[in-house]
Amino acid sequence: MMTYKAYFIDLDGTIYQGKTKYPSGKRFVERLQSAKIPYLFVTNNSTKSPTDVAQNLTINHNIPTTVDQVYTSAMATADYLTSYLPLNAKIYVIGETGLIESLKKAGFLIVDDASANTVVVGLDREITYQKLAIATTAIQSGAQFIATNNDTNLPTENGMMPGAGSIIAAIQAATQVQPTIIAKPESPIMSGALQRLSVEKEDVLMVGDNYHTDILAGLNNNIDTLLVYSGVSTPDQIKNLPKKPTHEVNSLDDWVI
Repeated sequence: MMTYKAYFIDLDGTIYQGKTKYPSGKRFVERLQSAKIPYLFVTNNSTKSPTDVAQNLTINHNIPTTVDQVYTSAMATADYLTSYLPLNAKIYVIGETGLIESLKKAGFLIVDDASANTVVVGLDREITYQKLAIATTAIQSGAQFIATNNDTNLPTENGMMPGAGSIIAAIQAATQVQPTIIAKPESPIMSGALQRLSVEKEDVLMVGDNYHTDILAGLNNNIDTLLVYSGVSTPDQIKNLPKKPTHEVNSLDDWVI
């Protein structure tokens, strides 16, 4: 079995599920730490800042984590937009604190009306019709449509809740415009993660529980993958697919570093 020099690791459904601890996830990270193998938590969730994500792992899941070990879809979105938008570009945001903070930190101007030249949409648990209407108007007027991620569901301790993809689908239906998607399984977040760890594709393993996000992110970007059956995807769903993960395990305890 190949030895990898670095790991990209999903969070929800892989290391924990909502507030539910996964002891296997903690042990997996501890083995990486003991082996001095660098890793980056790569999450499609845009609602939390990297500080909040690191504190959640450290305090609630007993996995000591620094902000440098976290890469969210909000951070990836800011990195992507910084590559071609000017500073103080006007952005209308549907999203929560993590997304807004990342865009502000990158130097963009967050506006609350349809004058924006870019609309960025992520998970917003206080979504309203008015927010959808402003985003729709701006996009119909020519604003670029950016989606942090297209996850239809978010794993929680109470089950599968509506994800950012549910909101994005509503705006897409209203505008008939296809968004540029930043997060897994698309390329921008993976390119950003590679830059953050300064590693090559062939040296990295992408670890996650969701075939359609985590695993396809690896397959689409020539990165090896490890699918763990602890969250979204099941063996029955995977067995007949033409493109399989590089590796599959029932638990992260089964993976040899």
